[in-house]
Amino acid sequence: MILNTRSEPLVSIIVNCKDGKKYLSSCIDSIVSQTYTNWEIIFWDNNSQDNSKKILNNYSDPRVKYFKSEITTKLYEARNNAIKKALGKYIAFLDVDDWWLPEKLKTQVNFLEKNKEVGMVYSNFYVVKEKNQKKKIFSSNLLPEGNITQRLLDKYQIGILSVVIKKELSKKYEFDKHLEIIGDFDFFLKISKLIKVGCIQKPLACVRIHKNNLSLIKTDDFIIELSNWLKKNQMSDNFKGLSFKGVIINLHCQKIKKLILNSEKINAFKEIIKLPLSIRKLKYGIFLLLPAKKLKERIES
Repeated sequence: MILNTRSEPLVSIIVNCKDGKKYLSSCIDSIVSQTYTNWEIIFWDNNSQDNSKKILNNYSDPRVKYFKSEITTKLYEARNNAIKKALGKYIAFLDVDDWWLPEKLKTQVNFLEKNKEVGMVYSNFYVVKEKNQKKKIFSSNLLPEGNITQRLLDKYQIGILSVVIKKELSKKYEFDKHLEIIGDFDFFLKISKLIKVGCIQKPLACVRIHKNNLSLIKTDDFIIELSNWLKKNQMSDNFKGLSFKGVIINLHCQKIKKLILNSEKINAFKEIIKLPLSIRKLKYGIFLLLPAKKLKERIES
């Protein structure tokens, strides 16, 4: 173990786990390999039934702190419970199926320490498909920074695994414990109203895309949660004067995705032509030329 002898701020890393044995080692290894060493892992075991704890016990490092929930809760309630155990000045998040690049924490902590007016910093990241190991950068364009609430409503681009945030902000808002899919979106949008947000434009983390990703297998839940979020927040004082056009388009695209996955190409086409022409061409231009089976395969991959 590398002992920290400098007066660097402590970073509490929230690792939420529910039966995560398949990817757990690569996740924890990427934290242990960080060039920044003053961190603690708050490992929140959401009542796993596999041998996740046994794998974690292989790490004889006092910075790794294990907590187990007596019952299985929704993901964002589990995140809140884990944050309550955190002792750090800063909070970071890493779920067991993702991993960090070695300079991740050092780069972002240095940024926050030098830019005191910034309350949180996120970064670009890589998207890695488990099926074929293809890796691509999440955004080839500059990601937003500063006062970015409207830009997040237009196009939400924050990956929770890329975030480091001041812990004091978690006292202002918690994750909505009733959400299962869009809790990140809801939380960081509300936080962005309070603070300036920084961004490291280079990738510092990797998201693993696999068949068990919640956002892929729970499209119906995503649609329900986002629909309810819109109804609740469009008239809210939190977002007074802001446009929700981007969120509405995103919701519409999720409904199209559901139709495509259900092999309802004609109904999907009817919904696609309701979109603005620029969105239609960007997201669905080539897909409309494919037969229904191939179209579904492209969406699933």
